[in-house]
Amino acid sequence: MLGDQLDRSSGPLAGAEPGTTRLLFVESEAKIRSKRWHRQRLHVFLASMRRFAAELEAEGFTVDYRRTTTMAAGLEAHVADAAPERVRVMAPLNWDGRQVLERLPVQIEPNDQFLCSPSDFADWAHGRNRLTMEDFYRWQRTRLDVLMDDGRPSGGAWNFDKDNREPPPRDGRSWPLVRRFERSDVDEEVIAEIERYDVWGQAPEGWWPTCRADARQRLDDFVERALTTFGSHQDAMLDSEWSMSHSLVSSALNTGLLTPREVVEAAEAAYRRGDAPINSVEGFVRQVIGWREYVLGVYWLWMPEYRTANGLDAGEPLPPVFEGTATTEMRCLSAVLRNLDAHGWNHHIERLMVLGNLFLTSGIDPRAAVDWMWRNYVDAAEWVMLPNVIGMATHADGGRMATKPYAAGGAYLHRMGDWCRGCRFDPKKRTGGDACPFTTLYWDFLARNEEALSGNHRLSRQLGGMRRLADLDDVRSRAREVIVGLREGNL
Repeated sequence: MLGDQLDRSSGPLAGAEPGTTRLLFVESEAKIRSKRWHRQRLHVFLASMRRFAAELEAEGFTVDYRRTTTMAAGLEAHVADAAPERVRVMAPLNWDGRQVLERLPVQIEPNDQFLCSPSDFADWAHGRNRLTMEDFYRWQRTRLDVLMDDGRPSGGAWNFDKDNREPPPRDGRSWPLVRRFERSDVDEEVIAEIERYDVWGQAPEGWWPTCRADARQRLDDFVERALTTFGSHQDAMLDSEWSMSHSLVSSALNTGLLTPREVVEAAEAAYRRGDAPINSVEGFVRQVIGWREYVLGVYWLWMPEYRTANGLDAGEPLPPVFEGTATTEMRCLSAVLRNLDAHGWNHHIERLMVLGNLFLTSGIDPRAAVDWMWRNYVDAAEWVMLPNVIGMATHADGGRMATKPYAAGGAYLHRMGDWCRGCRFDPKKRTGGDACPFTTLYWDFLARNEEALSGNHRLSRQLGGMRRLADLDDVRSRAREVIVGLREGNL
């Protein structure tokens, strides 16, 4: 049993009986020591695996839970002790894990944790000139019969993006409270143990479910308390709200404690009952059966070469502010990193348009960005981080995934967030010591990569605007100062 396959209804475990099947779990010391993990990231992974093993043992299974150097060493010791007739394992979701298992004496079986398997995605992708997520999403909706009425999309449209891009409300409204789960003895044990390792971030406070019952409670809370208000402001950012109306189910989905089918069914049922509007439900469903399954598909279609893509030759090191060894006067960046420290999580627009936008426009090495995301987010996995960072955030794949780079200046952050009002940097300025670093870097990014981006018709207007800037030399000079400030930790 792998640590992201904690689902009684998936893989070989689905048909297993306690009297005929023994279960092996391996905690790999090498894996734990391989990165400087966020405390909450490491806690979610280890506690969820241990609690799932305990539940299966209570069901009557014989469980061999081993803590050893590597997965291979754990398997070898188990086989030596138990002499099983065969060892079955559901295929890992990450490339390296699959390569390791293929060298071991195990029977690898298909992974059924997604509604579209990598092989199904490859069949869908075959012969297509461009693999757009929108086309994939509509195909998913149709074949899975999700939010469909008599063969047509519910509500009369495939998406309601125009209704789901509202800026943050200015009415001082309250947002759904996030339930904190009571920590079990296993949680407490893990929290104490992880202090032996090189970790960072605030200690777990019960934000993230580590068992199936709590994961289901998180889903029910979202549907009952937050789904109604999720849609309109899902792209908005507020300094005082780390979760707003977001679902917070991604960590449970990515460990297997929740399945995509039950998550989507719960959201659609709320729409059918009249408890949630179509724009909110469609926007959420799009994230689950559209984006989430799309990134898994392209990951497996393009690996292993995809992980080394760096089409814009970005090579800046990760700034020290991302490691907590420096501070910044950029209020938006400081707030997002503060929330990451506190919760091991940011919502998708903070990840893309604050962190990813800075990775892109300042030219940070995409592999360093992937590694940083992987070790710090409670919902992290290589299959999800690689496409999101390589393809979406840094445009390092040259546009295979996203039709244009997601670069933006301070105007976007001013419109969609509330940080600019209290920041010493001015989003309207692109030169001078008080110019917003995002505004400066945006124009410098276009100039720096003009040749590589000139063939993208979606950027013709932006590139034209850049060429008309009378102060472009000053902008680029200021951009060099910003990049040095990031590198040295004094911006």
